[in-house]
Amino acid sequence: MTALKKVINTVQLWAIAVGLVISGEYFGWNYGWAVSGTIGFLYSTLLVTVMYVTFIFSYTELTTSIPNAGGAFDYAKRAFGDLGGFIAGYATLVDFLLAPPAIAYALGSYANFLNPDIPVIPTALSMYVIFIGINILGIKESANFSLVMTILSVAELIVFIVIIFPYFKTENFIANNPPSVDAQGIFAGIPFAIWFFVAIEGVAMVAEEVKNLQKTIPRGYILSILTLVVLALSVMILTGGIGDWRQLSNMDRPLPEALSMVLGQNSQWSKLFASLGLFGLIASFHCNTISYSRQIYALAREGFLPRFLAQLSPRFQTPHWALIVGGLVGFGAISTITSDKIITLSCLGAVTMYAISMVSLFVLRKKEPALDRPFIAPFYPIFPLIALIISVICMLAIGYYYTKLSIIFFGGMIICTILFTLIFKKKV
Repeated sequence: MTALKKVINTVQLWAIAVGLVISGEYFGWNYGWAVSGTIGFLYSTLLVTVMYVTFIFSYTELTTSIPNAGGAFDYAKRAFGDLGGFIAGYATLVDFLLAPPAIAYALGSYANFLNPDIPVIPTALSMYVIFIGINILGIKESANFSLVMTILSVAELIVFIVIIFPYFKTENFIANNPPSVDAQGIFAGIPFAIWFFVAIEGVAMVAEEVKNLQKTIPRGYILSILTLVVLALSVMILTGGIGDWRQLSNMDRPLPEALSMVLGQNSQWSKLFASLGLFGLIASFHCNTISYSRQIYALAREGFLPRFLAQLSPRFQTPHWALIVGGLVGFGAISTITSDKIITLSCLGAVTMYAISMVSLFVLRKKEPALDRPFIAPFYPIFPLIALIISVICMLAIGYYYTKLSIIFFGGMIICTILFTLIFKKKV
């Protein structure tokens, strides 16, 4: 059997979508405070929230119209041909291959918070071994696991919000900020605001495994983005007002440390939250593993990567080689790059892919007006245009404030495009 199984329902898809992202509520976003302050970062977050809401409502049209595991790669390939598809595929791979290493770092950090004898990096590496194994067993099993982990992690964030709410003070949130909010502060915080939502687009990569996709995908996308907007804004604003937010701005475990600030260093709630906090990180790590493997699988199936990466396990019908090779990339990232830089690169890949996808939507509306579109982007062309403009602004901001990482990203894109043109395209 060479086809992926269609087993995912609406609740499971919501769980995968939220699970892909929810680790962004647990860590990573707080680095934005270090470069923007709480007020500047609030503006960064609101700008990025508008981008994601308009993007998801527009992207859903593409996902339901072209329900292939390649996601943005397939949309751009259909709109612009092989080269456009490859560039979109490269950006998507950077997005999803580099999100798991950052999450693995945080898993190791949370475990170290619970027990200082547990080393961070070996723990991070062990996560790959465990969850590649789980994903090889089958998508139905993986989706059910995602559902359990996502429900637990959402429940935990709600408990966290309830606990810290009485300690919130507006004066704490606005204290220790720069004298004025300027564009530099807002734009510098963009990649960390993106981390609140990045990877939700990974739902597109399980589209071939969704039952009744015309209804399931729109429901899953819309429910998930609404869930994430509420959680992201609540966690970020309330955490910034419980004390000196600067103490939380450069660590991979801000939430248990925030509880320690309000309940005391020896609080059992802090330890319990760190224990349960692993659920959210595990959910995201697991779901991103699903997504990167499907992207590698889709590119290899089209001949844009070595063909063996498109092989499915004869027993489980899962892309086992794509899972393993993507894991090796994660190993390399964990061993060589810090988590804030990994987050920035992942977010740069994401906004590049968002821009290409929105342009693909416009092109396909003209190029294929008769294409079956089970879901139509609302307020077209306003929503996709807003998403396109903000994604380009985010791309330029990251390029300006994180120049070296942007050179690595776009330099890699140029090298890979040349290799694709000279080698793999000839084999198609």
